[in-house]
Amino acid sequence: MKKTTFLIVGKHTVLEALKNPLRKVERVFLTEDAQKKINKENQSLNLFNSVSVFYKSKRELDNLCGKDETAHQGLVAEVEQLEQITLKDFVSENKRKENVNLIALEEVSDPRNIGSIIRSAVAFEIDGLLVKERSFPSRSKLLYKSASGGAEHIKIFKVSNLNSSMKFLKTNGFWVSAFDTNSKKDFTKNNWKGKNVLLFGSEGFGIKTKTLEKADFIYKVNMNKNIESLNISNTVSIVCHHIFQSIK
Repeated sequence: MKKTTFLIVGKHTVLEALKNPLRKVERVFLTEDAQKKINKENQSLNLFNSVSVFYKSKRELDNLCGKDETAHQGLVAEVEQLEQITLKDFVSENKRKENVNLIALEEVSDPRNIGSIIRSAVAFEIDGLLVKERSFPSRSKLLYKSASGGAEHIKIFKVSNLNSSMKFLKTNGFWVSAFDTNSKKDFTKNNWKGKNVLLFGSEGFGIKTKTLEKADFIYKVNMNKNIESLNISNTVSIVCHHIFQSIK
């Protein structure tokens, strides 16, 4: 049975998909100028050899992208979803690994924020992302564009119940650390070696009380008191960078 497809846009997004042997790319739509530039920059790679290529004008690509107002940079691709292993299999495969870090997002649904979080997670070697299946915009052009190709390099676990998934992880040696502006604990004081779930909530609402109660630790990111909070993607980036540096 043929899988359903969706569109991704932007230079880095599409090129990383083409380089990923696990990603099925059905078709590529691009301008002639975009192809010339890409071929020049990737002379050692035959990126378009095994995919159907269709030349379009910039206006035709604008129409193809619809009303998302996503900058396509002359490059659009039709792709299938990546096959992802289950959380159970992931835990089994990483049982002997000393340091494993996962990000868990509760009620974070803005595609730009999620895409930026994916980009930071990949940059700072986070092992995977837990999201609620019903609130994750898995076919969003904005998400993939904001991730700048990062979606090809991280495991995304779409789960039906975040609390149940975290409970499972806790029984397999993971510590759940929630990030909340009301906490008094500075996250940089913790020893981040080991297996961690980094839990973040939505902007405006934060983490639900019942979810927060299931965390082993609750931390905050220290900042100037004149600013109440950071954008969630900025917060995640700061936390991931610190952990990346501290467990080297």
